Amino acid sequence: MSELPTYYRATVPDSLVQRASLRGDVHASVCVIGAGFAGLNIALGLQQRGLSDVVVLEKNEIGSGASGRNGGFVFGGFSLGEESLIRQQGMALARELYGLTTASVRRIRERILARGIDCDMVDAGVIWANWFTDDSVLHDRAAVMKSLGINWEYWSATETSKHVRSDRYGASLFERDAFHFHPLKYAAHLGALIEEQGGQVFTDSPAVRIERAVSGWIVETEQGRVHCEDLVLSCGGYLAGLDATVDAAVMPIATYVMVTEPLGEALNAVLPSGAAVYDTRFAFDYYRRLVDDRLLWGGRISIKGRSPSQVSDLLRKDLRKVFPSLADARVDYAWNGWMSYAAHQMPQMKQLRDGLWVAQAFGGHGVATTHAAGELLAEAIVRTRRGVAMSDDWNALQRYGLSSTHKPFGFIAAQLEYWRAEFMDAIRR
Repeated sequence: MSELPTYYRATVPDSLVQRASLRGDVHASVCVIGAGFAGLNIALGLQQRGLSDVVVLEKNEIGSGASGRNGGFVFGGFSLGEESLIRQQGMALARELYGLTTASVRRIRERILARGIDCDMVDAGVIWANWFTDDSVLHDRAAVMKSLGINWEYWSATETSKHVRSDRYGASLFERDAFHFHPLKYAAHLGALIEEQGGQVFTDSPAVRIERAVSGWIVETEQGRVHCEDLVLSCGGYLAGLDATVDAAVMPIATYVMVTEPLGEALNAVLPSGAAVYDTRFAFDYYRRLVDDRLLWGGRISIKGRSPSQVSDLLRKDLRKVFPSLADARVDYAWNGWMSYAAHQMPQMKQLRDGLWVAQAFGGHGVATTHAAGELLAEAIVRTRRGVAMSDDWNALQRYGLSSTHKPFGFIAAQLEYWRAEFMDAIRR
């Protein structure tokens, strides 16, 4: 197995994700800590609203956290299920909030096409394949999605088998408006775009302390300082230790991904479609074919990280259940990444104090929701500066606060809940 940590990083030149570290003092309208999708999109959202002098600080490299380590699925939704969203917000607001995420999917696609971004985009949709014999789960979810204004197409078992060939699946739902891509290549482009528009991105620049100043905030790194009017903490599951309330409100949860060797005809035999796939279990597998005929396979969640060999051993067992013919495929890359979850399973976007903001807890639907967050939080900062009332979308999300996840007991509860769900999946099968 490769010593490189991820397939994504192995296929991206250093120059795309590395920048100079911060040295000395710089001044900016806004400083964003974290160069993942959330932080990068917040910076871009601010620039689109006239605040071009934005500074982004990153402890490691652009996209080095969950944004550059995920499965590469680009689809709508939140970690919180659609029915729960409707129950909590009412149909009208639920439709509006869900619509923010599907609008983000369209925005990402349009940006890639308009700018000719090289990020291995495969615009072939996503299949939600039924692991169980009872198709009611498909019909029920299709009805809920329709109530939200979203059309997922029902595919019979025969139609499904034309796209993904496995005895494990029956019928499926097909989300045509979704796609998949190379997330790290895309994140690297966002960093370059911020710089093109007058912003600055510093890597290898961990923030070690923040303090309130007379007219804003000061962020200290190991070798420099940023003086800014507004400060955004957007570190996700990679906790920065800068604010105890922020860190206590998010649960870092690991998920695992591996990438096989190039499989050629062996892959065509089981996955002739370019669509990405995940299944109807709580503890689902997710996978897609890459542009070089490799198979990317992800799944499982845990409260602990694992070595590449341990990740490979676990995920190969899952792969064999779905595609026995690929049982002997060599695994070239395997890794884990930390997703950030809140107890309520919704993003946390707040103004904590004057000029101090947070954007985190995007869970397993981070690509679209982080892009939506970029628009919402950037708009909130600008409105606050102008003394203008907040949008309905922003106000609706304020019910999801920074409540404590009660670590370390929350970790134990999360792991037990996952094991319980795995057991129920097995019983239902």
